[in-house]
Amino acid sequence: MTDVILPELGDGVTEAVVSFWHCEKGDQVEKGDDLVEMVTEKATFNVPAPASGTLTEIYAKEGETAKVGEAIATINEVQT
Repeated sequence: MTDVILPELGDGVTEAVVSFWHCEKGDQVEKGDDLVEMVTEKATFNVPAPASGTLTEIYAKEGETAKVGEAIATINEVQT
């Protein structure tokens, strides 16, 4: 299992709001795919999948705020 973590955002920004999930729970994702669009006061950006596999959990729903370093989802990795 791999957690999708909200990365460091710089400029003292410590949180972001989930704008839109590009995937749903149960979807297959590839490493590098855009998973979720996040919004701060200064920018809108996408968080990519850190691994390939199945999106098994979404912890931060659309409209909710997540903090830097927080797990926003979990991917069950594909075993090769």
